[in-house]
Amino acid sequence: MALSQWKTGLFVSLACGFLLQPFAATAQDLVWRHALSSIGEPKLPQDFAHFGYVNTAAPKGGTLKLSENGTFDSFNPVLAKGEQPASLSLIFDTLMTSTEDEVITSYGLLAEAVAYPDDISFASFRLRPEAKWADGQPVTPEDVIFSFDMAKKHDPRMFLYYNHVVSAEKTGEREVTFRFDEKNNKELPSILGQFPVVPKHWWEGKDDKGNQRDISRTTLEPVMGSGPYRLASFSPGSSIRYELRDDYWAKDLNVNVGQHNFRTIDYTFYADFDVELEAFRAGNVDFRRESSASRWATGYDFPAVKDGRVTREEVENPLRATGIMQALVPNLRREQFKDPRVRQALNYAFDFEDLNRTLAYNAFKRIDSYFWGTELASSGLPQGRELEILEGMKDKVPAEVFTTPYTNPVGGDPQKTRENLRKAVGLLKEAGWVLKGNQMVNAASGKPMAIEILLSSPSFERTVLPFANSLKRIGIDARLRTVDASQYTNRVRSFDYDMIYVVWAETLNPGNEQADYWGSDAASRPGSRNYAGIADPAVDALIKMIIFAPNRDEQVAAIKAMDRVLLAHHFVVPLFYSNNVRIAYWNRITHGQFPEYGLGFPAAWWSVEAAK
Repeated sequence: MALSQWKTGLFVSLACGFLLQPFAATAQDLVWRHALSSIGEPKLPQDFAHFGYVNTAAPKGGTLKLSENGTFDSFNPVLAKGEQPASLSLIFDTLMTSTEDEVITSYGLLAEAVAYPDDISFASFRLRPEAKWADGQPVTPEDVIFSFDMAKKHDPRMFLYYNHVVSAEKTGEREVTFRFDEKNNKELPSILGQFPVVPKHWWEGKDDKGNQRDISRTTLEPVMGSGPYRLASFSPGSSIRYELRDDYWAKDLNVNVGQHNFRTIDYTFYADFDVELEAFRAGNVDFRRESSASRWATGYDFPAVKDGRVTREEVENPLRATGIMQALVPNLRREQFKDPRVRQALNYAFDFEDLNRTLAYNAFKRIDSYFWGTELASSGLPQGRELEILEGMKDKVPAEVFTTPYTNPVGGDPQKTRENLRKAVGLLKEAGWVLKGNQMVNAASGKPMAIEILLSSPSFERTVLPFANSLKRIGIDARLRTVDASQYTNRVRSFDYDMIYVVWAETLNPGNEQADYWGSDAASRPGSRNYAGIADPAVDALIKMIIFAPNRDEQVAAIKAMDRVLLAHHFVVPLFYSNNVRIAYWNRITHGQFPEYGLGFPAAWWSVEAAK
């Protein structure tokens, strides 16, 4: 999702001032809701007992052994510095929590209710009186305000994501109101339920050594939260143990019934995916989600699979509501990638069919949409409302949007590969690049084209190396550079790369995060997820139309129109994905029915040993 820059103090003051009077006049008429849904209405009533996919009789106990790839050097959840473990979310509650049985629906957690006016000019959250931090102090509006302000201040992504939330203020003993600088942004109330709420008094206090804590800096002090687990122990950069809190304030709340079942959750960190797999095979990790089709085909023939101690499953549920764009992304901030013909030529050099056959056992499908695998993916030529939207900006979008459906080049045999490389050379020539000897050079400057593909793990090399070799065949000096997790994160945050390997996951309700992915403001803001550096007025206009769409039909039309424009500009080299999620797990853990749109992992799983 996406972030911008702080509004000036004057603007914030004016915005708040204009909103104060309407709020006072309409507050008594607000409808307080126990849940929010971005598509349709929430399925569960206010007094629901539990989510439908949980096992309410699941035992509490046992240890879950998991792994993460990379490392960590900070437990500060609001800071865009250092490496935070993804598992840190076990410690912190949010205002709302999602259910995996519905699309983009969340129910109250720290907040018992949320309300907003018809024009969505603000949103108010009412905290539960029983909500408490691990030290027993109540969760207050001041904590929520502090958490929100610090997240926007110290994380560029959060700033752009909540760019149109101009203030957070206490409006009641247990009430926080967020005010917006624009109206009718339907997604804002929902996404305000997502940020981690941290304890203001803890961060403004001192540690055990008497040192003043500083939320603007990284820390390896075990942080305190209000969530179901506490950080029990860790080894810097290599392992973390989380322990279930018996005094967790919300353990009997309906959104938590049947969840958070493991007594301890141990994470071990690995720098290499293959080493991580070996740890699983050896029984040192209980659960694994496998991203490599070749490893899935050849790496799971060990005895524990054959005798049933390890179960393998391919599950479509998590991808039912997720659009995927996985791609090699050239950095348009580099001069050599600014011409779309250069970027299109790169796609002609990528032989998906050969790679899919030789490395992936034909397990993948080529991605041809930024919302691949969902109803939001564009196809064919634009029609109806989608066509009307594009015709309204005809002078700002590539002409082929109206004449040529997007397709990826097809390879797979020597003849097709040679033809694709000839087309690539032709496109490069049109863009001012020529072959001199065995080098592709700029015709004007004589500078050779060189591309460093930055990777975060050696496991990606076998996928990207064939592409680099194809580029070398047409005179491009293509090299792979694999760096450690910290260096990779820092270089990506500062856009210090020629090309990287990226996965964007889209929901069925795209909204404010699109500005972070593709918006012009995000292109120049370090830390954003506009990795390509896209700055296009038509895309910006379409993002606005998506965010402020008055109904679902209008939203879908704008999404498909934007998809076409992004594809026509050849901003990325689309890669591949599978329609199923591959999981393997030891018989020490188990699960009930999978939720409609997920795995319910790890919250709804439990220990087999604890059940005995």
